[in-house]
Amino acid sequence: MLIDLTVEVTPKAAADAQGNEKKALAGHLGTHFDVMDREFPLEYVKRKGLVFDVSQVSGRDIESGDIFLDRVEAGMFVAFFTGFLERTGYGTPVYFKEHPQLSDELIDRLLDRGVSIIGIDCAGIRRGAEHTPKDQYCADRNTFVVENLCGLSRLLEGDMAAEATIYTFPVRFKGMTGLPCRVVGERSAGSSAGCHRQ
Repeated sequence: MLIDLTVEVTPKAAADAQGNEKKALAGHLGTHFDVMDREFPLEYVKRKGLVFDVSQVSGRDIESGDIFLDRVEAGMFVAFFTGFLERTGYGTPVYFKEHPQLSDELIDRLLDRGVSIIGIDCAGIRRGAEHTPKDQYCADRNTFVVENLCGLSRLLEGDMAAEATIYTFPVRFKGMTGLPCRVVGERSAGSSAGCHRQ
């Protein structure tokens, strides 16, 4: 079954986003990745994916101990379901300024494992002044960060982690600092990573 992981952008959501985040213009609106002076390789369009439920983490960064890091393989699209987009709504001031973030240590562990894409259902993997430098840090290791995903819980289906095939289709813009993209997940039967809720 195909599941659209792309946030729906209505005229109101676009106006809210552009009113609360100065970069939420054409290239940075909705589900997108920051280009960071890199070309998106066509082979990244289809990736083996692993989705982690980290929605229980609160009041601190998401750490490597919060996921099953041994399941992460080179070339994967690793996505994090925080539930933040569903709780706050896309485009609000809280959404852009108070979202969950991955710890620097977790990001380094993912990069050391050679993942292709890190995806998250909020405005970035780090907040504020750390946002752009951390995206560049990942891009320098050939890893893209896809922001503002939605619907990840449908891939999890109650599991703490689930495998899927994830397709990412960036718009063919050139000379932009961000590229909107359509992201679609495909979870086949029996695709949980063997990690269920207690």
